[in-house]
Order: sequence, then structure tokens, then C-alpha cells
Amino acid sequence: MPQTALLAPDDRGLARAAELLRAGELVAFPTETVYGLGADATDDRAVAKVFEAKGRPRFNPLIVHVADRAAAARLAALEGPADRLAAAFWPGPLTLVLPLRAGAGISPLVTAGLATVAVRVPAHPLAERLLAAFGGPVAAPSANPSGRVSPTQARHVLDGLGGRIAAVLDGGPCPVGIESTILGFEGGRAVLLRPGGLPAEAVEACLGAPLAQPAADPAAPSSPGQLASHYAPGVPLRLGATAPRPGESFLGFGRVAGADLNLSPSGDLVEAAANLFHHLRALDALGRPIAVSPVPETGLGRAINDRLRRAAAPR
Repeated sequence: MPQTALLAPDDRGLARAAELLRAGELVAFPTETVYGLGADATDDRAVAKVFEAKGRPRFNPLIVHVADRAAAARLAALEGPADRLAAAFWPGPLTLVLPLRAGAGISPLVTAGLATVAVRVPAHPLAERLLAAFGGPVAAPSANPSGRVSPTQARHVLDGLGGRIAAVLDGGPCPVGIESTILGFEGGRAVLLRPGGLPAEAVEACLGAPLAQPAADPAAPSSPGQLASHYAPGVPLRLGATAPRPGESFLGFGRVAGADLNLSPSGDLVEAAANLFHHLRALDALGRPIAVSPVPETGLGRAINDRLRRAAAPR
């Protein structure tokens, strides 16, 4: 494949990105969470290229991005509490795993052969314009080699996938910086499949009920983002550190001394989520093991800790 093109966030760049998607090529694009690696979700060959470019296991399903709730409802059964959540939080960092409609036309590679599909409506102006220009569903996992740190800037995508994909639509840094919250449904009850950019507390307030926790099987994920080892830098991570050991880099949170980088000196979890993957990449480049400060297990802290635990898992 020729060199990956970097497309400007203008009408010409958007038109080229949509043209490449229609031709079955891969285009990375910004969302409010992280950069996604987009392919026509109805094209088996295009979706297969996603798995090839990322080195992603084919049993791991993909998220389908659509322009609006109506488009989502054409692909999946968007009813009851799922429809209530979609009305409240779309566009936004929420993915719903829903029964796939017969005749939806989604490639079975997207769903890993399951009877459900993960779908969301992103809240990023460039993503919204690209989906409108393309006019169909776009399968888009994070635009990075499988299991590695997710990209929050266009140059992160080029660092990991340059030469393996057709283009990157450059929309600058992603404002949320951590992947979407994923919810499934069992017996009419919402199940938290992956914490993410929408705090679980906000979902529970909308539903008026607590979220259930799944008994996830990392060997047979029912949604994206459930692999035990994921989002990992190339160096080991040590969590819950109050100070670095000799030879370690130190990723701080809050008022800690001696941090090489700090997710949020003021203890702001929104700022910490936005900085997480960018800071992990920067410290990974130093080549030393990374010690990480404790992060509160509340709000977006649940998603941050989920990513850190998976990044630190044996691999």
C-alpha cells in the first residue's frame, strides 16, 4: 500500500475520506473518544482489512458508527431502556449492544457471528460530517495495533498504522480521550460491558436503576473492549504506586511529587481521561517501566482504572 494520506479537516478532505470508504479502503477518523479505524460495515473485504491492519482477533466484535438514532434503529432493535438511553446520550460516548435486525446488511465479521451488534452515534463534528457524507454504517475500532495504547491524535494513528491504511482524517486531539461506555441488555436490564467516557452514574440516573455486571469471558467477548490484556504500552505497568522505584517512570494523579507526567494535578477525572493514552504513549517512548498513581474508582475513574488494569495485565 502507498504511504498513508493525512487528510485535512475540510470539505476536500471529507470528500476524499468518504470516497475511500466507498472504495473499500480504511480511513482513520476522530471521534470525541479516540480515533477510529473506519471501514464500510457492509463490505466483508473492507472489514477483513481492519482485522489485518490491526492484527485484531476475529472473535473480537467491532463497534458500528452511524449518523443518528434512526440509522441505528434500521440496524438493530432499539427499544425500551435502550431507546431511552439513546435519546438521552446520543450523540455521545455510549455504545449499545443490541439485537441485530434481519436484513441489516452488516458483515458477520463486524459482529463476530453474534446475533447482536454494537452501535453508537459519535459526538464529533468531523465524525458526524464523514458519516453523513459516506451515507452508511462504518465499523470502527480504535485506530491502533490490537492491544496497544489507543490513539487520541492523528500522529498516534500514523505511528501505529502508517503504511497499513489508506488515510487519516486529522481532527486534532480527541476531547474525551477514552473509549465509549458499552452497555448490553439481559432480561430488560442494562449491563455494563465496558466502563468508558460516559460515567456509569449518569446511566444509572437516567434508568433509575443500577447497572448489572457481566460475567465476561475474555476468550469469547460479547462486545468490544473485553479482552483481558488491552490498551497496553510496550513496557510494564505497576499500578497503585505512591512513588516510582529506581528505573521507573512515574505517571501521577492529583497532588503527588516527582511525577514525570501527571494525568491531572488538580485531581480532575475528566482531564485525566483526556490525558491517559497520550501520557502513556509519551512515557512508553522513554523505554522504562511505568509506575501509576492510584485513581479514584468513581465517575470516569472507573473507565480510567479499567484501561490501566488491562494495560498492566500479563501478555
